[in-house]
Amino acid sequence: MGVLGDAWTWLITGSNWSGDGGALSRLGEHVYVSGVALALACAIALPTAFYLGHIGKGGALAINISNVGRAIPVFAVLALFMLSPLRNAGYVPTIVALVLFAVPPLLTNAYVGMREVDRAVLEAARGMGMSGRQLFLRVELPLAYPMVMTGLRSASVQVVATATIAAMVGQGGLGRIITAGFNTYDTPQVVAGALLVALLALLVEGVLVAVDRVLDPSPPAAVTRAPSPGSRDGAPKGALNGALSTGDSPPTGDSPARDRVTKTV
Repeated sequence: MGVLGDAWTWLITGSNWSGDGGALSRLGEHVYVSGVALALACAIALPTAFYLGHIGKGGALAINISNVGRAIPVFAVLALFMLSPLRNAGYVPTIVALVLFAVPPLLTNAYVGMREVDRAVLEAARGMGMSGRQLFLRVELPLAYPMVMTGLRSASVQVVATATIAAMVGQGGLGRIITAGFNTYDTPQVVAGALLVALLALLVEGVLVAVDRVLDPSPPAAVTRAPSPGSRDGAPKGALNGALSTGDSPPTGDSPARDRVTKTV
């Protein structure tokens, strides 16, 4: 059958999923560790990035400091924690190591998203009388949303894939399936454990993509008709008629920045 066929047989065998050390129990441990680490990383990185991006100060320093987590291997951080009093603190060392690993993409993407908001749009919003809170909630955050979600998806997949290192220090998670397979020279079990980690990462990515589409604050694009034979310069009459039928008004003498703020808010 080959290794993949044997791995599939391992996955569909009910006895491999039952009990405290079964795949179902290990999956729950993996989700718990990954979820807690990602939640803590978001609680640290996102408010910091939003604040620094809003005031436009200190962002470069914060990003450089957070990138230390990328420079140091996660397993090295975990090994150092296991030499400290935290070695008897359960999942705490693993969660702390994963938080350090997840903060950089979250912080960097959120900060860059905030700083890339068009300055002309912000000035137009201030000219309309928006307060700092309104400016953040109704202009900056919606426009930075795509970059924020990109960082969240990246960090989530990385955390799920890296949480397998918990098994290296005798803790739970799907990594225990892989290490147990190595210890018994059971290659199908090693492959099955790796497949479970990959499938979980893909599932998390798919869920976040769906959430992104549901929560996306950007206004929907105008529905246009196919170009008609009488259109000129690539701008079909049907598109103009369709835009007018949806309630859009023709362009006025207002500035483009003001028009963009109006659509955003």
